[in-house]
Amino acid sequence: MITDIDEYFAKGCGRCARFDTGECSARIWQDGLRALRALCLGAGLTETVKWGHPCYTHAGRNIALIGALRGDFRLSFFNAALMRDPEGVLQRQGPNTPHPDVMRFASRAEVQARAATIRAYLAEAMGYAEAGIKAAKATGAPDLPQELIEALDADPELAEAFHALTPGRQRSYVVNLSTAKTAETRHRRIAGFRGQILAGKGATER
Repeated sequence: MITDIDEYFAKGCGRCARFDTGECSARIWQDGLRALRALCLGAGLTETVKWGHPCYTHAGRNIALIGALRGDFRLSFFNAALMRDPEGVLQRQGPNTPHPDVMRFASRAEVQARAATIRAYLAEAMGYAEAGIKAAKATGAPDLPQELIEALDADPELAEAFHALTPGRQRSYVVNLSTAKTAETRHRRIAGFRGQILAGKGATER
């Protein structure tokens, strides 16, 4: 995965074999992604790279992530359960995603047409971060480590598969990750578990 922000806009995320080719989704949607980047920076967000994608933070919290797939490019919000979405523009990344958290686009013109809404939603999310407000945990849902929450927010396919797991299988990953002493170890374990989660298995299943 890339670690330099400008490399993402020039070559892609580095997570697949299409990196730095004409087939790379980030290159296909480059103009629109740059428009989203300008809005995030204009809102006063801090830009960094996480999970191979441009991530925007404020007051010590992740606010939004931009990325691209074959069919669209998108702006995804962290802590989506807090977002009011008065314009009704947020969509679920999949049928098992807990809350609508993503704005999808198919052109730079769409970004420009929704610029005022994007700025308002970013400002709302930044306000929650400044106030230290977090969403209440869903009833019956296990407390997920922060590293896992962030990995799911950054990877729609992984999030869809994880939320489709039984509560017991979800807890098996929480238990495994809770034994890790450092965030680095938790990140490494999550990356190693990706294939297993996509296969619908728990942490101890083979």
